[in-house]
Amino acid sequence: MRTSLFDYNLPKKFIAKNPVVPRDSSKLLVYDSSKNKVFHKHFYDLKDLLSPNDLLVLNRSKVIPARILFGTNDVEREIFILKKIVAGKFQVLVKPGKFFSEGKKFLLNKKVSCEVIDINEDGSRIIKANTDLIEFSMKFGTVPLPPYIKDSSARAGQYQTVYAKEKGSVAAPTAGLHFTKPLLNTLKNKGVSVETVLLHVGQGTFTPVTTEDISKHKMHTEEFEVSGTVAKRLNEAKKNGKRIIAVGTTSVRVLESCYCGEFKPKFGETNIFIYPGNYKWKAVDALITNFHLPKSTLIMLVASFLEDKGVKNPVQKILDLYETAKKNNYRFYSFGDAMMII
Repeated sequence: MRTSLFDYNLPKKFIAKNPVVPRDSSKLLVYDSSKNKVFHKHFYDLKDLLSPNDLLVLNRSKVIPARILFGTNDVEREIFILKKIVAGKFQVLVKPGKFFSEGKKFLLNKKVSCEVIDINEDGSRIIKANTDLIEFSMKFGTVPLPPYIKDSSARAGQYQTVYAKEKGSVAAPTAGLHFTKPLLNTLKNKGVSVETVLLHVGQGTFTPVTTEDISKHKMHTEEFEVSGTVAKRLNEAKKNGKRIIAVGTTSVRVLESCYCGEFKPKFGETNIFIYPGNYKWKAVDALITNFHLPKSTLIMLVASFLEDKGVKNPVQKILDLYETAKKNNYRFYSFGDAMMII
């Protein structure tokens, strides 16, 4: 399958620079695959769209202020935390690269010292530090907004889900940004089950697919976890015929990675790559997601889900749905509106 099939034109006016307030007042395009019909709603309408027969799966990962600037006014340097490898050892991106040679020792401030101990093929560095850089970033780092968001006035807290808990993502699981605490409480009071899994979103989520043959794309890996308690509840839901609704592509990656006849507790990394024609879905019954970049692995995943729902030409269908969204002035990307496929 060709990557260019997933290309589409998006004028800049459709790219959301800032989130709506309140969060759940964003638009929600609902596509009912069984009827081949589109319904235009708002995110707060989930209270009417969901029932006690539904189980929502959220990604509880918390975005860290991964960009750390240091140096002088004349010479500014940067490290961008990708992940913690083990205690005191981290994978980072750096600027300028020539400064961060192997063996280079440097100070982030008077107390925090680091050393470059390895340089990876992709240019990222492995550094050791005398402190936990993730905790350091929580005080001194800045949240890196996606590269396509320019001139945003959004506060750091707006690029964080209301249920975020465990630090580790360098980008938000954006489908979850639409939830408010009152909406979640309303859903729970209605009998909708809500469970959380963990996947730390990496910088690779922004990596474009540069190969024309999709199968030759090297998918990035991301750390994830499903607890024993959650796996048990998911299995009970499946057994009782409940609809499992993944909130975002990150939740999809977790659920599909830990299902093998049943949901299993799991901690590790996944590089699962889901696109039309190459994957048989096992775990997810419905999907809530945002509107994604052209030729991205995310739009490919959504098209694959349409294929799983019986749509005969899923690539054309996702492009048609995006055109419908544009005609109805939906906002795209991280701070944009949402889509639900049932």
